[in-house]
Amino acid sequence: MTILSPAGAKSQSGSTTKKSFGKTPDGQPADLFVLTNKNGAEVSITNYGGAVVSLKVPDRGGKLADVVLGYDGIDGYVNDKSYFGALVGRYGNRIGHAQFVLDGRTYTLAKNNGENSLHGGVKGFNKAVWTAKTLSKKDGQSLELSYLSKDGEEGFPGNLKVTVTYTWTDANALKIEYSATTDKKTVVNLTNHSYFNLAGQGSGDILGHLMTIEADKFTPVDSGLIPTGELRDVAGTPFDFRNSTAIGARISQDDEQLKLGGGYDHNFVLRRSAGSSETLAARVVEPTSGRVLEVWTTEPGVQFYTGNFLDGKAAGKGGATYPKRSAFCLETQHFPDSPNQPKFPSVALNPGERYHTITTYKFSAEK
Repeated sequence: MTILSPAGAKSQSGSTTKKSFGKTPDGQPADLFVLTNKNGAEVSITNYGGAVVSLKVPDRGGKLADVVLGYDGIDGYVNDKSYFGALVGRYGNRIGHAQFVLDGRTYTLAKNNGENSLHGGVKGFNKAVWTAKTLSKKDGQSLELSYLSKDGEEGFPGNLKVTVTYTWTDANALKIEYSATTDKKTVVNLTNHSYFNLAGQGSGDILGHLMTIEADKFTPVDSGLIPTGELRDVAGTPFDFRNSTAIGARISQDDEQLKLGGGYDHNFVLRRSAGSSETLAARVVEPTSGRVLEVWTTEPGVQFYTGNFLDGKAAGKGGATYPKRSAFCLETQHFPDSPNQPKFPSVALNPGERYHTITTYKFSAEK
């Protein structure tokens, strides 16, 4: 279902257009919403899985390119195993042994990643058709997506009402605001799984991108990529991105954690000042195009993933193929396996409380 704003979704600062994106296997129609700002930069989002389908931003010469991986139509997203652009829930990232205990009760989830549960299970939020509503704001265009995750869905307790609002601003920033309430104590950890290549999707690997991550520690993992519980200093390791460093500079080093992940696939513990306002999590520069991405968030962690499991077999947009390390992800989050890690930030949500986080992807270009 789609509700257009009374103003016809057009404002002085840009426009929103809606078109058909095809039908799900069970016949539900899906739509694609193109949010264009006053400068002509645009983001396209489908209400199938809430996926960011394309994101066109300028390089240092003003030339637009699509900087996220994805598919041309809904069939790609229906069959997708990589979570391209998706809204991820009810629990982003992994839960060890696909179970957790809440108030003395054990909840069992689907094992869809070895012995673990990944990204909400077999049919997570990335496979849901969300209710969409377009909104015009002073500084850009917004798309509000809502979904009711019913009690017991994928093994999680509580009827969880979720609202995610994407706002594409005139300053070329994609703001994502996540909200949720529940009628029974549950766990929730929402994120977006966009894969970025600032040179343009399908244009090669991302090893030359320069990465900075505002983190002094990261969470090492075991062979199943579940955190061990340690918060390890990045100093003296290939995980030290406190100063701008090429993604590929140390990715092939003889390091146990890199071998376990097949590259970077780790949660970084962000330096955060007190308070809930957004702080800088990461900054990425693509030297050839000059494009810059800054990630700002209220979240305590970010998963840095270098597309280690991409295999180039899926047909991407415009016939592009996406081999290993052809994109990176910066998934803001509470930590992986937090329900089973009492020292990690809590992901519990009680009735009467509101889950609320904000992450903004800000794009610019260096001369």
